[in-house]
Amino acid sequence: MRWAALALLLFLSGWTAQALGAPTAVSWGLYLACYAAGGWEPALAGLRALRERTLDVDILMIVAAIAAASIGQVFDGALLIVIFATSGALEAVVTQRTADAVSSLLDLAPERAALIDEGGGIREVESASLVPGQTILIRPGERIAGDGVVVTGASEVDQQAVTGESVPVVRGVGDDVLSGTVNGTGALTVEITRPASDSVVARIARMVAEASETKARTQLFVETVEQRYSMGVVIATLLVFAVPMLAFGEAFDAALLRAITFMIVASPCAVVLSTMPPLLASMANAGRRGVLVKTATAMEGLGRTTLVAFDKTGTLTEGAPDVVSIEAADGDADGLLRLAAAVERMSEHPLGRAIVRAAETRGMPVPAVAGFRALPGRGVVGVVEGREIEVVRADDADAAGTLVEVRVSGAVAGVITLADAVRPAAAAAVAAVRDATARPPMLLTGDGTAAAMNVAAATGVVDVRSALLPDDKARIVQDLAARGERVMLVGDGVNDAPALAAASTGVAMGRRGSDLAIESADVVIVRDELDTIPQLLRLSRRAHRYVVANLAIAAAFIAVLVVWDLVGTLPLALAVAGHEGSTVVVALNGLRLLSRRAWER
Repeated sequence: MRWAALALLLFLSGWTAQALGAPTAVSWGLYLACYAAGGWEPALAGLRALRERTLDVDILMIVAAIAAASIGQVFDGALLIVIFATSGALEAVVTQRTADAVSSLLDLAPERAALIDEGGGIREVESASLVPGQTILIRPGERIAGDGVVVTGASEVDQQAVTGESVPVVRGVGDDVLSGTVNGTGALTVEITRPASDSVVARIARMVAEASETKARTQLFVETVEQRYSMGVVIATLLVFAVPMLAFGEAFDAALLRAITFMIVASPCAVVLSTMPPLLASMANAGRRGVLVKTATAMEGLGRTTLVAFDKTGTLTEGAPDVVSIEAADGDADGLLRLAAAVERMSEHPLGRAIVRAAETRGMPVPAVAGFRALPGRGVVGVVEGREIEVVRADDADAAGTLVEVRVSGAVAGVITLADAVRPAAAAAVAAVRDATARPPMLLTGDGTAAAMNVAAATGVVDVRSALLPDDKARIVQDLAARGERVMLVGDGVNDAPALAAASTGVAMGRRGSDLAIESADVVIVRDELDTIPQLLRLSRRAHRYVVANLAIAAAFIAVLVVWDLVGTLPLALAVAGHEGSTVVVALNGLRLLSRRAWER
């Protein structure tokens, strides 16, 4: 990145010196320094490719830049060097940041664990050293150090970072727990069932790394033909140089000038600029609307999306529970909520905070509580206005949300239902995505079936996959890809990261998104505005049309100039003018995508 920045600085300095009428030696010196700063790495990559008996566009660009300088067009050669150096640097930065995010994922699991030995003693050990059969103690509020099964104790475990569930789940004897999740108020004794290298967190890291490595090999449409085109230009240049001398006795100088002219007009400068300006302009346009598209490859691939899959928690929903209904035995819903909020005000549980928030929203006074205590894995209890009030979880697998019973002096006084609130714009965004892709989107979630179907009904999604672990989501995306689908996955959590990396295009929500999700994704919606997704699909398709049009323009210019050079005498100045003219035309055409109209149409 530093070399690319230096190359750009030297190019701009040379351009400024040239515009201000500085001595030619000054501007040339700056341009040639730009060649060195930005060109050494592509040149080295090209030479390595030659050792492997392949020819890529890197070496062709270096040769074309040198040829341009040899005939006095050092400005054009330096511009070409800057374009290639910058694109290569951006790709390297994105790859490295993804690798760093994958490494940081392992920090979800604590470094140390409280191991219970055979004599009942407790000693601190490295979490990475845990093996199946060992037993560890998980204290209240601690992160769980390994995948295992609860042997003793009961608590509520916050699994949102790993599974995406918006509400902590109750875990007791015989229940599975996952590394990296957060224990609630109860103490748990857990028997390890998987080695650290095979834990859920470790598997997520491996899946993201493997998927990112695979995606990094994806190329732009125009790059798929670079090998044959580069080889063809080199062979054709040698023939243009040798055949006239050997077959027709043309002078060496004339043959060399014709060959240089051929390489200039046949070099893919206009072809490269056919692709980049429309895509970069589209990326800038999206950026002004709060959407960060990380690479030109991602911008191009967006428009080829055939199916969009949404995560639920934090994507289609707000990612936090909210009170949706109150059923009081005596019909006094406000009174029931008032009592529940009085006890829950002392709790840090997400359900408790939602109940208190609902009472505050209604403007009701909340009385004081005495004798508050938590009931691990169940709820809370306290004395309000002389009566014992219990607020406890009620099990109902068929419920669309989480049910909380409120008991007054041991008798059930009513039930409060909480659910993850659907984003106001979710239904309209789902409908717009369906129109843009001509396919109904899919919902992939770690939540249970009832909660998933409730959100699906509210947003218009018909294809629902629920109770998914991170590798389940990634596997579904990979299966769809194997059937020829180009999947866009929209998510926000660590549990979405493997699927985001595996998808043709991964889109992360910027405000609520985890660091790993944001780094694994190709696109980040900075302000979490779902309605930008269909706009982005349409903008990418428009950019693709501009790319195709530009390629046609560039090919026409190249064909005319090459034929002129081969069958007649193409003046070098006219060859340069024609070549640069085509470059300017395609660049200006691509920049039209910067306009507001390009986004809104």
